Amino acid sequence: MAQSQFDQLDFLNSFVAELPGEETADARPRQVPGVCYSRVQPTAVREPRLLAWSDALAATLGVARPPAAGRAVDALAGNLVTATMQPFAARYGGHQFGSWAGQLGDGRAMSLGEVLAPDGRRWEIQLKGAGPTPYSRRADGRAVLRSSVREFLCSEAMHALGVPTTRALSLVSTGDAVVRDMFYDGNAQPEPGAIVARVAPTFVRFGNFQLLTATGETDNLRTLADYVIRHHHPELGAPSAEGYRQWFAEVCRRTAVMVAHWMTVGFVHGVMNTDNMSILGLTIDYGPYGWLEPYEPGWTPNTTDFSQHRYAFGQQPQVALWNLAQLGRALTPLVSDVAGLNEALNTYRDTFLTTQHELLRRKLGLSTGQAADAALLADLPQGLTASEMDMTVFFRRLSHLVPVLWEPAQEEAAFEELVESASYLPEPGPVHAALRTWLGRYAARLRQETAGVEAIRAGMLAANPKYVLRNYLAQQATEAAEAGDLTLLETLLAVLQKPFDEHPAHEALAARRPEWARDKPGAATLSCSS
Repeated sequence: MAQSQFDQLDFLNSFVAELPGEETADARPRQVPGVCYSRVQPTAVREPRLLAWSDALAATLGVARPPAAGRAVDALAGNLVTATMQPFAARYGGHQFGSWAGQLGDGRAMSLGEVLAPDGRRWEIQLKGAGPTPYSRRADGRAVLRSSVREFLCSEAMHALGVPTTRALSLVSTGDAVVRDMFYDGNAQPEPGAIVARVAPTFVRFGNFQLLTATGETDNLRTLADYVIRHHHPELGAPSAEGYRQWFAEVCRRTAVMVAHWMTVGFVHGVMNTDNMSILGLTIDYGPYGWLEPYEPGWTPNTTDFSQHRYAFGQQPQVALWNLAQLGRALTPLVSDVAGLNEALNTYRDTFLTTQHELLRRKLGLSTGQAADAALLADLPQGLTASEMDMTVFFRRLSHLVPVLWEPAQEEAAFEELVESASYLPEPGPVHAALRTWLGRYAARLRQETAGVEAIRAGMLAANPKYVLRNYLAQQATEAAEAGDLTLLETLLAVLQKPFDEHPAHEALAARRPEWARDKPGAATLSCSS
């Protein structure tokens, strides 16, 4: 099937057509009561140029890769709004760091509408960094190259890992400078601007519903819920109180699956505000995220969260449950059966535990469940934490060591190799005692599996990625791109889209975080402005 250029796509506009909105196209920051969105227009940029493109997502959408500049790139940068696009910014609110923040909304994102893919699925396409909207508050609606590289690469990397996520089609530089205070320390600097084309079935969030309930807009609340169910959960049938309850239970289930994936690949979102929670259970809004390098449940990459560590790695399952409870409260005008909503929260708890358990068993090559497995899985984090093991390297190296662990006499050699390759404390000593004890239990359990050694090893290699988007790699790619060199950006995209492959030419991209990156700005921690 022939592919269309981006500027030739026919856009559908169900959100604008079926929900109440503001049609004035007035981008002044202000309160916008009584609507689900505001119509907006992107602000033109000086010199849009394509920096990166996801061939994998483009194939799904039926879109051809454009040249570096031209009409297609103009449309991806917001300089060209085609006849079928009806750009809008969504209105929503949310809890930020546990406190109600009131109206928030799409302050630097604009949805162009939806495209119908060759397989019949609809995908909403959104430009992030395309200019001010009524929800920009005191901001400029723009995005910098630094944050845009991170969002583009991580969206596609997470998809390749099998984590539920929004996607990214393109990364376009604008030719304009954007001033940002990276760490809110009064040191604002001009940075290159960029725009990412984000893609998802919908970008509706928990906060869309929260704001409508907070402002007493029950009719709009019902209309929005019906819209989401009609387009994304048609199996629930005509609107009803029971249908809304079943839908909330499905949101809980999908959110649990998403967070279980986060926890088993070592991903830390960094800013799990309710306005950053997708109603479809997709990872959304890649800001100050990070990957566990030394395994540390209390670690957060977000400098804005250093005083609370509210969104630290180990807190994510409980924060997601809290966020779901806030969504449940927002749905009470539609579902008077509060007990039913609370039961849906149990769906989250059960699904999270079941999914995490299953994912961990795959990572450890345990194909059959045994009663003692729960304790074995639960005790692993203690050893990883004490030994400061790099989570990604540990599991990948463990996969390769299956043939060695199959021989009891080789356990110690396997343990020493694990510590040498994966620990940030590579010297032997009592600090590693917990992990050594766990490895002995694991090896004994592994030898009870009925599958052959090579089959187990292959299954583990398919469950344990060799490559993840470490912050220092994203920072290196950004710095190179700022200097006009896209080589690392292109290499990272290619490798991260196949993270379970060996890629022998790119071994360096699988290494533990280097010591120089421990405290380097952007290479370890970031702020919410990132």
